[in-house]
This record gives sequence, C-alpha cells and structure tokens, in this order.
Amino acid sequence: MAAWCPAESTKPVFVGIYGAVLGGFAVSALFFLMSSFSSLSVPPLPLRGAAMTTPAAAANLTGTITSQPETMYNRPIWKPPPGGARMPPPRAFRLTREMVRARARDGVIVVTFGNYAFMDFILTWVRHLTDLGVDNLLVGAMDTKLLRELYLRGVPVFDMGSKMATEDAGWGSPTFHKMGREKVLLINELLPFGYELLMCDTDMVWLKNPLPYLARYPDADLLTSSDQVIPTVTDDSLENWREVTGAFNIGIFHWRPTEPSKRLAADWKDLVLSDDKLWDQNAFNDLVRKVFGQSVEREDDLVYSFDGKLKLGVLPASIFCNGHTYFVQVGLYFI
Repeated sequence: MAAWCPAESTKPVFVGIYGAVLGGFAVSALFFLMSSFSSLSVPPLPLRGAAMTTPAAAANLTGTITSQPETMYNRPIWKPPPGGARMPPPRAFRLTREMVRARARDGVIVVTFGNYAFMDFILTWVRHLTDLGVDNLLVGAMDTKLLRELYLRGVPVFDMGSKMATEDAGWGSPTFHKMGREKVLLINELLPFGYELLMCDTDMVWLKNPLPYLARYPDADLLTSSDQVIPTVTDDSLENWREVTGAFNIGIFHWRPTEPSKRLAADWKDLVLSDDKLWDQNAFNDLVRKVFGQSVEREDDLVYSFDGKLKLGVLPASIFCNGHTYFVQVGLYFI
C-alpha cells in the first residue's frame, strides 16, 4: 500500500514546479525579444562577392557622382549666360561635332536657321519646341547680330559664316535663293556628324512633339513634307506616295545619316551651286524623282527614289502641314 502524505508536506514541491515553469517562460520570452531586437538593429552581413546594387552602395564604390559641367553648348535653353560674362570668341560658335553631340538626344538634332530679320520667328519656333519638352535643337545664325541676341537670350546658336545682311531677304529675291543654298550647305555639313537631322524653316511652329512620329519609320533615309492638298490616307500613317501629286516641300524634312541620303545631299549641293537662279526646292524634287516608283520591301509606305537606293517617305499633310497648303491652297475652297 502506497504511503500517504499530507497536503502541507506536498505544497513546497508544487510551488517549486510552478516556479520552474514560470521561469522557463520568462527566459524564453527574453530570448525572443533579444533576437528580434538584434535582427532589426543589425542588418545581416552581405555574402562575400555579392554585388551591391543600391545607389548608395554604388556611390561608395565609384565615389561621388558628379554631373557634366555646364557649358555654352549644353546650358539649359532660355538660361542666359552669367551676368557680366564676356561674349565668347567667334571660334566658340563654329558648328562642330562636339556642339551637336552636346545638344542631341537619342541621336537626333533639330535645326533651323535665319538672319536677324527672322528673329521673332526663331524665338517662336524655339519656344514651341521647349514647351513641348524638346530641347535637342540648334539655331544657325546668318549674321552676327542674330548670333549675339540669341546667345544672350539663352538659345543654343552657331555661326553659319554667311555674313548675310540683317534685313528681310524677300521671297524670290537673289538673297532669298542664297538662303536656300545655305540650307543645302548646312545639311551637307551636319550629316557627316552621324546624327539624325530634322531640318525646319523658321516660319513654322510645332504644336506637337514630332520626334516620336518620325521614329516610327526607322528604315526611311528621308521623310519629307509635301504640298499635297487632297489627303491620300484616312489615319496618321505616311501619305500614299503613289497618289501624291504635290511637290515635295523642303520646309520640313527629316534626314538620317545614311549613305544614300548623303549622296542625295551632295548632288543637291552641286546642283544648286551650279546655277544661282535655280530654286533649291525644284532641284530637290528633280533629284528625288530621277528614280521613283518601286515600293520598299515590307515597307509599303516607303518608295525607292533618287538613285534607286534612297528610301523615301512622304509625311502626311494633315499633321505636317505647311503654311501654303493651309492658308492658300486649302483656303481657296472656302472663298
């Protein structure tokens, strides 16, 4: 028969057991809290050889990241030169590959040119583009007065070396034709730099950024506007070149620095320099249509032209509309 113990004699035993259990809970809780605090306050060490991908870590490896020094070539548009600064020497305004590289974006440069008589047009042209977020532009100055004014206003400008008068040339005048030849020479100077060139006349404005549209046709050597009045398409695609009857208009055209486009530019230069009275746009149309009529494989919007190798596209007049088409030709229908 088992021995019987009174309750008073077993009470110390139960108290000891309860104390041990409670003590175990306390120790476990303390260990858990210490582990949690340690994991929050001290991050784990990175594995040996593991790459550090955060910007801060990259900065620690490479040192302080500094931005490109500001120069007259890459200065934000509309930011004037520092107060009291002297006018840079003439050689600083020469058109160079470095100047174009500083302003180009995604391999594209947008260019216009003119003399002092067209300054209001030029400022409007620049303002519309910058309002659209386009700052990869340059302006060619045909006289030193315009050069100085644009520089002081914070417009990226280069000297074309034209030594032209500051007055309005007048449409059709000998000086007007000289301006046309200067455009051809400028295109020949820019294309060897290796950048896509959107060349524009100053008497136009951009209401929408044109660069995304032009990028839709990467296989085109040349995209040109036209004097087409009757639309040949009902959407925003290129004009149907088979139905375009209007002249190709050189007020807006986009050149890629390909060998066919360089050959066209060179032949165009030779042609306009051979005859002072030859209109640059007529010469351009004559050259482009020397060979014309075979569509480009898998690019039905483009046509082989000029030497049979240049791939040409005609920009839709509904989007790239020149003033003559909008105000004169179309306007005749409402008289």
